[in-house]
Amino acid sequence: MGTLYLVATPIGNLEDMSPRAVRTLREARLIAAEDTRHTRQLLTHFDLHTPLTSYFEHNKLAKLDTILSALAEGDVALVSDAGMPGINDPGYELVKAALDAGHAVSPLPGPSAPIAALAASGLPTDSFLYLGYLPRNSTDRREFLQGVAALHYTLVFLETPHRLQAALDDLLTVLGDRSMTAARELTKLHEQFVRGQVSEVREHFSQHEPRGEFVLVVAGQRGSAPERWTDEQLQLAITREMNRGGKTKEISSRLAVESGWSKKEIYSFMNRDSVKGK
Repeated sequence: MGTLYLVATPIGNLEDMSPRAVRTLREARLIAAEDTRHTRQLLTHFDLHTPLTSYFEHNKLAKLDTILSALAEGDVALVSDAGMPGINDPGYELVKAALDAGHAVSPLPGPSAPIAALAASGLPTDSFLYLGYLPRNSTDRREFLQGVAALHYTLVFLETPHRLQAALDDLLTVLGDRSMTAARELTKLHEQFVRGQVSEVREHFSQHEPRGEFVLVVAGQRGSAPERWTDEQLQLAITREMNRGGKTKEISSRLAVESGWSKKEIYSFMNRDSVKGK
C-alpha cells in the first residue's frame, strides 16, 4: 500500500524547497495539488514530470476515491499552493480518509508562514494559539476575538490585505492596545515585519497600502497567569475528563487554559504510571 506524503512547498523563496521534497515529488505515483497550474510551475522549475490531479476546497470530497485508488497502487504526494498542506489549506479530509483506509501518512516538514512569523515576532513563543483567517464580517470577527481575549497565549492569525485595516480596528477595540507584529511577504523580496502596539501597526498601514498576505501575531492577555493547580487538583480534573471519554491531547489543551500547567506538562503527567493506572 502506498504512503500519503504531505509535502511542504515554498511560501515565496524557491530555495526553501528541500531536497527530500523534490525527491518525494519525483518518485510519487501522483501529486494532488490545490492549484495544478501553480504546482505545474513549481514542477517545471525543478524539472519534475509526475502526474497531477486537482484537490482543492470545492472538489476535495469528490476526489477522495480517485486519490485513494492511486494510493492503493503507490505513493501520493499532497501539496498546497504554499506551505504545509492541511494547515489552513485542504488536506484534513484526505489525511483522515487515508488513515481510515490503512495507509501511512508522512509529513515532510518545511516552510510555514504562521510559524515563521511567530518565530521572528519578538513575542512569546512557548505557548501560542494559531487561529487561521479571522472572520470576514466585523460583527463575527469581534465575537470571535471576544472568545480569545482573556487567553494568555500569543495569538496568531492570517489576514488578507483588503481586510487588514478593519481587522486591526477590531483587534484594538476587542483586545486592547497590545504588542503585536504584522508580517507580510515572508521569504520574498519585500519581506516586512511591522512591530509595535496594535494602534501603531494600524497607524502604519493607514499610511502605507497593505500588500501581500499577512500573518498577525498578537500578545496574549496581560496580567498573571492562572494559579497553578496542585498535582492532586490536576489528577482529579484529568480523571473527570477521562471518564467523559476525552482524548489525551484534547484534555491537555482544555486543562492548560485553566490549570496553570502547560499542555506538554499535562500530557507528561497523564502518562505517569499513577495516572495510567486509574
